Amino acid sequence: MSTVITQAPIKFWWILAGLILLLVVASSIGQYLARKNNTEVIRNLNDRIRAWWIMVAVLVGCFVIGKVATLVLYALLSFFALREFITLTPTRKGDHWALCICFYIAIPLQYWLIGADWYGLFVMCLPVYGFLLLPAVTALSGDTDAFISRVAKIQWGLMLTVYCLSYAPALMLLPIPGYEGQNLLLLMYLLLVVQLSDIFQYIVGKLFGKTRVAPNVSPSKTVEGLMGGGFLAIAAGTALWWITPFTLLQAAFLSFIIVACGFLGGLSLSAIKRSIGTKDWGYLISGHGGVLDRLDSVVFAAPVFFHLTRFAFVP
Repeated sequence: MSTVITQAPIKFWWILAGLILLLVVASSIGQYLARKNNTEVIRNLNDRIRAWWIMVAVLVGCFVIGKVATLVLYALLSFFALREFITLTPTRKGDHWALCICFYIAIPLQYWLIGADWYGLFVMCLPVYGFLLLPAVTALSGDTDAFISRVAKIQWGLMLTVYCLSYAPALMLLPIPGYEGQNLLLLMYLLLVVQLSDIFQYIVGKLFGKTRVAPNVSPSKTVEGLMGGGFLAIAAGTALWWITPFTLLQAAFLSFIIVACGFLGGLSLSAIKRSIGTKDWGYLISGHGGVLDRLDSVVFAAPVFFHLTRFAFVP
């Protein structure tokens, strides 16, 4: 039985009950709208809701089983996200061994370091040793055509989909006084604020959005969606302070940081998609696109949230 269940049963089950209630309400509204006027927007909304049922079930299952299951889940997410990134940014034959290192050495190693509570190496392994190793291995292939851009692309993909994403489950590493055995709730808090921000920005943008933030990058992102949806997400994050080690004011500040970083992450990855002429990173999650389409906000928010939390609570 997981640490979350044994140490914080009330908090865990309250959050789970709230998520199920939200999904039931959302499903009911979606079905009602579909009967009234089943437009493409409504169909997309219902696809997203159905996908959310599955994603919540998977996440809750991992939380119930515990730390190892959560690490395995995130390692798989890194694998699929990196595969999507590499698929849409084509490589050459000379990149073969560098990619093998990324997929079959870097991913397992990074998540093993988290499981082993080896904070020092976890933080520096990929940014230092991976940064030096990948161009060296690529150079050994003898293929120098567009060498800089090829190496930079692989390194950036690795940092984004493996290193940055791994900071989410790395929240389990933090020895926060008085919060022992509850760190998976901190991970759940991060995911809830990030995803609620995406949902609220999407809904508010659809209803009231007029002024586009960066029309050439992401036509769907509007100032109204960012401000209205961001405010609602910050309010939700503040209201959830009781599942965290934060005070009410700290929760409000960190929710603001998560929302801001998540928005910048979504915008940055949208710019990459536009540059290569695609709308989604993949099609694995119905209504949501690919894995990286759902993680674009998390990969920017997780490292910042991790280090701010560590700065505040770890001696």
